[in-house]
Amino acid sequence: MAPCRQTFARYTMALLFAAAAVSAQLSTDFYGETCPDALDIIESAVRAAISKESRMGASLLRLHFHDCFVNGCDGSVLLDDTTGFTGEKTAKPNKNSLRGFDVVDDIKAQLEDSCQQTVSCADILAVAARDSVVALGGPTWDVELGRRDGTTASLDDANNDLPAPTLDLGDLIKAFAKKGLSANEMIALSGGHTIGQARCVNFRGRLYNETTSLDASLASSLKPRCPSADGTGDDNTSPLDPATSYVFDNFYYRNLLRNKGLLHSDQQLFNGGSADTQTTSYASDKAGFFDDFRDAMVKMGAIGVVTGSGGQVRLNCRKTN
Repeated sequence: MAPCRQTFARYTMALLFAAAAVSAQLSTDFYGETCPDALDIIESAVRAAISKESRMGASLLRLHFHDCFVNGCDGSVLLDDTTGFTGEKTAKPNKNSLRGFDVVDDIKAQLEDSCQQTVSCADILAVAARDSVVALGGPTWDVELGRRDGTTASLDDANNDLPAPTLDLGDLIKAFAKKGLSANEMIALSGGHTIGQARCVNFRGRLYNETTSLDASLASSLKPRCPSADGTGDDNTSPLDPATSYVFDNFYYRNLLRNKGLLHSDQQLFNGGSADTQTTSYASDKAGFFDDFRDAMVKMGAIGVVTGSGGQVRLNCRKTN
């Protein structure tokens, strides 16, 4: 094995061992005695937010993903900039894009009223992601809890670690492997795009330059809201899954089989490459997708977790104590 491959293999193995060790420190009943109403409070708030705006479910799921992929699931994505650091909110993948901060604030306020400085912001994100998926018709899973909140955030790490919508399949696999996630888990987690929307600036290149791999009718429907000129309509959004935009199902994969992936990175999962078989399977097997998605979410939720006496439990998710 070449030296660079040996180094990468050792790095990946270290991540896997670290994730397993952290998972052992987390517990599904972590707040059973210290804040027994925590899960009910979060679920109620999430359902109320989604009832008010269906899109919020996807926004809360995305917050958890973007949190975990940047220095682990430590709630750092929620931190506002300070004189000591520039946080993640203004990173290219997040600016004018991440949403749901007010919902997290509301959940945190309710939890502080019930059990002061007990439930971490990182755990709020993990539970809210699960509850959002369930509220929109997706699978449920037991969320392992006990994460502590980080005390810093990094703009540079957010720009470098979050997978870009322009990535090819090989680079997607590498980006997830850096976080200890397999190619199969990457394909399953990508199914989160069965809900939510994307900004024009993130699919303009595919819309106007990838005509052979983009369904013509979909392209025609997208162009009025996403003009070809850079800077025009950049923040206009279109659904990642136009068939069932607010239902968590397997239509994302069915769309890919019809060249209806909105993002370049989406369509890479069905483009004559190694992901085609799994994508095809999910398109006809919703239960199989749900099983793999829930397992991958549990694994992702253990990336870089701080437990025990490390970190802190923030009183306000937007700033350190």
